[in-house]
Amino acid sequence: MANSTMVTEFLLLGSPDGWNMSFLYFTVFLLTYLSTLLGNLLIVTVTTADQNLHTPMYFFRRNLSILDMCFISVTVLNACVNSLTGNRTISGTGCATQIFLVIFCACVELLFLSIMAWDCYVAICQPLQYPIIMNPQFCVHMTLASLLSGVVYAGVHTGNTFRLSFCQSNMVHPFFCDVPSLLRLSCSDTTINKVLIVLSSVVVCGGCFVFITISYIRIFSTVLKSPNRAPGKAFSTCTPHILVVSIFLSSSTGVCLRPSANFDTLQDLTLSAFYTMVPPFLNPLIYSLRNKQVKEAVRRVMRRQLLSEK
Repeated sequence: MANSTMVTEFLLLGSPDGWNMSFLYFTVFLLTYLSTLLGNLLIVTVTTADQNLHTPMYFFRRNLSILDMCFISVTVLNACVNSLTGNRTISGTGCATQIFLVIFCACVELLFLSIMAWDCYVAICQPLQYPIIMNPQFCVHMTLASLLSGVVYAGVHTGNTFRLSFCQSNMVHPFFCDVPSLLRLSCSDTTINKVLIVLSSVVVCGGCFVFITISYIRIFSTVLKSPNRAPGKAFSTCTPHILVVSIFLSSSTGVCLRPSANFDTLQDLTLSAFYTMVPPFLNPLIYSLRNKQVKEAVRRVMRRQLLSEK
């Protein structure tokens, strides 16, 4: 340890060894980033400008879109810049900042998805009490609680990671800094870190998944028992939500719980890309742009904009 060289900066490889596909990565990542940014920005603009969409449902969808833009900007935009410039080095401080922001966005996104499942449950199963339960104060308090929880969760994992010493290789295989990759590079005892990752993943990810699953089981049960409700509409609304949650949870949990001794660069890259790129890209399409009410709101906003220009 005394003769070891301490690592002060890291190298983001972003592709398996021997691959010469920087331009392809740059093109795919940039197109995904721009599409995600455009879709989520459209949702934020429409849900803000149209008074008919000032409801709890679209309040959380707007917050989710803002979070998705931040989430993909922290990871994919930085990867695009690295591919374009050819400079893949990142300082220790920059790596810590990126880890904190990635964990924060992932945690808050999962909490938002859980709140949206609860909102759907109250709207379908307790429609008469919906205005009382999902009042503006409750929505704001839940949003602030999610943000605060994300700060605490990200702060604990980031601080626990960077208390370690890094004196081995400085090569980070995914296209952004993440905790599992840094644990492989540490020359300190990482047992506490691994236990904390497993416990927090089980409690937070598992708890949110169980909560979302129970919410939708009750929704389906209520719809199927009521002859006046159309089950097809409920299934078409809930199934994509569960699909995105499953993709997000399975890929992120797979990265976090993957054994540090045995890893495959391509598999790590695929899992990392899945939970950082796919949910932010799909969320506008699934939650809003397929919605008839949102489509009509987009037409109204565009019509008002054209009339104001004339």
